[in-house]
Formats: sequence, C-alpha cells, structure tokens
Amino acid sequence: MIPLLLSLLLAWPPGTGAQQDPLMPFMENLDADRNVILKWGFSEVQGTIMFQLTVKTTGWLGFGFSPNGGMAASDIVMGGVGPNGTYFMDYYATGNSFPLVDKKQSYTLLSLTEADGQTTMTFRRPIQSCDEEDFHIPVMKLIYAYGTSDDIRYHANRRGTKEVNLLKFMPRSSPPDSNYLDFVMENVTVPAERTYYHCKVMKVPKLNGKNHIYRIEPVIEHLDLVHHMLLYGCPSSVNQTYEKKCYTEGSGEDCIRVVSAWGVGGGAFELPEIAGIPIGGQNNDEFYRLEIHYNNLAQEAGRRDSSGLRLYYTAQLRQHDVGIMTTGLMVAIGWGYAIPPNATAFHSYGLCNTSHFSDIMPDPVPDLSVFSVALHTHLAGRKVQAGHIRNGEQIDFLGLDENFNFEMQQATNLGNIKTIKPGDEIVVECTYNTTNRKGITQLGLATTDEMCLAFVFYYPAIPVTSCCSHPDMHAYMAMMGKTMLKTAAWDQSSTAVHEATMKRVPQIGFIIDVNVSIHSIKM
Repeated sequence: MIPLLLSLLLAWPPGTGAQQDPLMPFMENLDADRNVILKWGFSEVQGTIMFQLTVKTTGWLGFGFSPNGGMAASDIVMGGVGPNGTYFMDYYATGNSFPLVDKKQSYTLLSLTEADGQTTMTFRRPIQSCDEEDFHIPVMKLIYAYGTSDDIRYHANRRGTKEVNLLKFMPRSSPPDSNYLDFVMENVTVPAERTYYHCKVMKVPKLNGKNHIYRIEPVIEHLDLVHHMLLYGCPSSVNQTYEKKCYTEGSGEDCIRVVSAWGVGGGAFELPEIAGIPIGGQNNDEFYRLEIHYNNLAQEAGRRDSSGLRLYYTAQLRQHDVGIMTTGLMVAIGWGYAIPPNATAFHSYGLCNTSHFSDIMPDPVPDLSVFSVALHTHLAGRKVQAGHIRNGEQIDFLGLDENFNFEMQQATNLGNIKTIKPGDEIVVECTYNTTNRKGITQLGLATTDEMCLAFVFYYPAIPVTSCCSHPDMHAYMAMMGKTMLKTAAWDQSSTAVHEATMKRVPQIGFIIDVNVSIHSIKM
C-alpha cells in the first residue's frame, strides 16, 4: 500500500519538488490541462507492470488500452472511492456502450485514495496476459475517462487518448533556458578499412558555472558508416585539443570517464527529471574526447563524415549528478582471451565488486540508483545480461537482452530504479555464436573481435569510471598449458573444457577512477 502523502506528492508535475518513485519512475500527462497524470514502472523479469492514475476529480476513474484510440475493442479498468468504500473492476468494450465485466480479472488493485479533490488509483497487471480480452503491453494507445460522481455513466468530454510506448518510454523536457553543445567530427576521412576508430579531443566553451546535461541526441551523417560513439570527459592532465586515430600514443587516451554512449539503431536519450550529467563549473572537465567507431564494410575509399553528439544542457540544476560506469569484461588486447570457433553458445563474463569502491573514495559509499543500462557486444554476440548480486545471490537483472541485435544497440530506461548497495556485485555475461568462424575470436576493437560490456547509468555520481574484470590467464596457462589456446582441433568437448576453465580461474578486477588511477584486485 502506497502511503497517501507519497501518492499526493507523486501526482503533481515535475518542478514541484516531488521525489522520483523507484517503483514507478515514468510519468506522462495524458491531457493538456494536466488533470490526468499516469505514472508507471515494470519488471520484465517478474513480467508485471504497475500503474498509478491520478485525476483531479472525486468521481469514478477509467483507464484502458485501445487498438485505435476509441472505445471499441478496448481493455479497461474502472474504479473509485464511493460512499461505501472503494470499487475496482476489469472490463472490456465491444463498442461505444457500457463495457462488459471481464470474466478473468487480470488487474490487481494496490490502493485507491481520495483527498484534496483528486483520486489516485494504483494497480498492476501482467505485461503479457493470457486473457484474450486483455491487450499485451507494447506501443499502444492509452485511453482515459472520468466522472464527477461515483455514478458511472457517460463521460461527455471528460475523456482522451494518447499513444505511449510503455516499455521503452523516453520523456521529452524543454527547460526555458535550454541550450546545446555539438561534439562532432568535421569532414573526417574514413579509411578503406572495415574497422576504424577516430578520436577528437575538444575544449568545451566556457559556461556560466555548472550546468546539467538532460538530453543527448545523435547527429549522424552516414548511418552505413557509424557503428557507435562514445563521449569521454578528460582529466586535468589533458589540456590541448587534437584529432587522430584512436588508441595511439597521446594524452587523450587518459579521457576515460564516459559522458555519453550511442550505438547503431539508437535514438535520442533523455535523463530522469531529478538528475543530469554535470558540465561546466570549476570541478568539471574542460576537455572531452569524442570516439567514433566507423564500420566501413565495403572498404570504400574517400568516404568523409561529420557525425557526433548533441548535448542539451540547462543551468537549472537537478537534484543529482549522473554517473556512467563501464562494467563487464576488461578489453585487454594481447592477454590471450579466446572465444573458440564453431561454438553455438560460448559464455564469457566480467565481474564488478563494489566492495572495493571504498578503497578509492571516502566512506560512506552511497547507494547507487540505476535508471538505465546500455549493453554492448559485437557480431558474435547473441545474448547479454547484467546480473545484480547481493550476499552471493542474484537478486535481479540490471539489464537483459536475450535476442541481442548488433544493428540495434541503445541505452534502455529500466522499468524501475535498481539500487546498488556497497558490497553488491555486477556480473555481465555474454553468449556468443561462432559457428561461421574458422579461427578463435579475441577481445578487441574490431567488429570481428568481441566485447562484453554494460554501461550503467546511475545517480548520485561517484569517482569511479570503470569496474571490470578479466580471467587470470597465467592461472589458466598453469591449469591447461600454453598450447590449449593454439589448438586447431576445437570441438564441442574442448570448447566445453575451455569455457569451464575460464570460469574457474580467478578473476582480476580493475577499478578506474576519474583521475585515471587503475586499482587491480584479485578476486
């Protein structure tokens, strides 16, 4: 049961001092006058979605899902607080007439309250219902109606509809002082190579104090070339601009604090209304490094590109600074990590143990509220999951993609806020299919190499930029011998032994802070 006071606070539009509800982090005004407000959150693991409908009325409320915005063939719930207590029922409509009671009541009422001239109805249902009268929950048209009394009858003009993607919702805010900065390449020549990483270090224009980034949009000139982009903040040791091929010698390689990540198939990304990425001011970066992975499949010569990222910012500071932490399998080129060929489902993983955060920052380490995750692997990746471990037991997933698509990678807002407590672990596991490959696949930058990463978006920000691990390959060699990775006779048996050994050997953890200090831990 949600306390009345919290329900009332959460009902009002942003900017009134309301706190974000971790169970229902999304909110949309369904009408132009903001008399009808919907909040929701979901758990894909549990397969449920929770709603809270608040309407400025003391009469009945109706809410539902429609194929076209009308009443016919819609799936509806109605409820309210009457003279004799609360009432709530699941209905379905066959036309523009009073809906029929659904034989299978798929909605569960959690609370119904009435105070200060408004009614708040909180309820949940399965995301995928077995009831033929219920809608599944993808992109759909939401409908609502309400009355001025508890006598449920024709709503007149007290109704409306709005199309909302409930499971992949991306809000749009427009602060009155909104500005933007473009971090883009300028007519860069893309070599006739399948994989090329280009980097550009830029100085941010002087801002009037600290600001918050609240929205990030991709600026893509050639969709067939740009695979993914990362924008990093630079430490104070980086004090000049430059532009060249990535991962060559240069101070810009110290820029490792992720500010933004975009992958092919993704769109604009909006941050929660209580948090923003800091930019400007005395304690924030002056220089930023834009990294673009170009995937020139046709290996065409003479291609030029001016893609990048547009960052919208505001001087109206939000409650929290956002941090983005890289977790997963450390991309350590030349360390001998190998994914065998002819494997239908080879598993690899990387570990982040947050108990070591106190080694590099003063106590107490705060709880981290995770609101979004971007999962990343390459062409062989088929499944990626970021498990959340507490006291040795998995309690949830921070991210889960069981049908990973290399051509569709983007940050995904979580259905509810996940809390990482000090001592929790994040385990990122990737499943690869290499049945079309003749040789081993290594970790690396090329699309034909592999990665296994999860970019975790959270608040409040802490001075940790990366928390990854890598199997101890010295321990592996001691157990299996140096010739195992060079064998040409990979079969189902040798692949299974190799995978099991990689999981059995100790992991070496790496925590990197904002000053680019690397702390290694044997786990």
